[in-house]
Amino acid sequence: MSDFPTGNISSERSRNENIFNSTHLLSFFYKWRKTVVAIGVLAAVSSSVVAYLIPEKFKSTVILFPATSVSISKSLMSQNAPPNSDLLHFGEEDDMERMLQVLNSEEIRERIVKKYKLDEHYGIEKDNKYRRTLLRQEYDDNIQFRKTEYMSVKIEVLDRDPQMASNIANDIASLYDSSMVRMKRDRSTEAFKIVEREYLLLQKDISSKEDSLHKLMILGVNDYESQAERLNEALGKAIVEGKAGAAAELEQKIKTLSAYGTAYMGLRDNLYRMREQSNQLKDKYEEAKVDAQQSISEKFVVDRAFPAEKKSYPVRWIIVVVATISTLIVTLLVIALLENFRTIQKTIKD
Repeated sequence: MSDFPTGNISSERSRNENIFNSTHLLSFFYKWRKTVVAIGVLAAVSSSVVAYLIPEKFKSTVILFPATSVSISKSLMSQNAPPNSDLLHFGEEDDMERMLQVLNSEEIRERIVKKYKLDEHYGIEKDNKYRRTLLRQEYDDNIQFRKTEYMSVKIEVLDRDPQMASNIANDIASLYDSSMVRMKRDRSTEAFKIVEREYLLLQKDISSKEDSLHKLMILGVNDYESQAERLNEALGKAIVEGKAGAAAELEQKIKTLSAYGTAYMGLRDNLYRMREQSNQLKDKYEEAKVDAQQSISEKFVVDRAFPAEKKSYPVRWIIVVVATISTLIVTLLVIALLENFRTIQKTIKD
């Protein structure tokens, strides 16, 4: 049985190994201190130069809330409008997603590119075979849309010219309205044309039947039921009183009433139904007309963009710090590999 505890021996050995490793690490840093410091200084100077060569960009921001997507006519003219049709109601998540989709649309992108000549502004040559790809990449890098935690949408524009950044951000917000109005008007105009056509056809049909009814009234058919009752009473009275002439005249009127009475009742009842239908269709006609001809803003603007007074990009000290630390880490790894390689070579040689 051993006189020395095994646990003490292993603990002592572990402490010696830790001390050896720490000492080895310190000696390693001390040995290469000049190289590491020189490379660190060189990396800091180089990254500073590169950071100052990067063009400054200014950020402008617009914050929007989407309006709820409702029909103007139903919100303003309908007496039985649903609760969620209030024009002053803020949009829900679906409206926010729709807003993001429209803001990212090709229509808005093309109008902004054309108005501000962004291909020239970004230094992209017109004869470059990848012009559209490069232009889109620059656009996406400098103009971004994202939703916030408060269910609003933020438009962020970076540009070397603070005034241009502000103008682009505000114009995009305005173009959202024009794009939404165009899409809704295209659809509502088609709907209005359909309702208008049906309404005008119905009015024409009503006018035709009214003319026919008027002709029957000229012939003496004004109210078939009451006329028939009164004429029969008058005829019976004339016969009883022996008034042959009056009876003959009344019989002629009854024949006329009998000949055209059915047509009169058919026209009258048909006109009644058509006028009811016309009243309902007229309401739809007026609503469709409002939707096709009127427009209202599709957004609530919380903050409009203004020219930034301070640059937002690049943050030069972050570039210098990250570049310097990264260079030092790579340098230490390379030196460690070289040291291990030399040690292995020496071991093999010995």
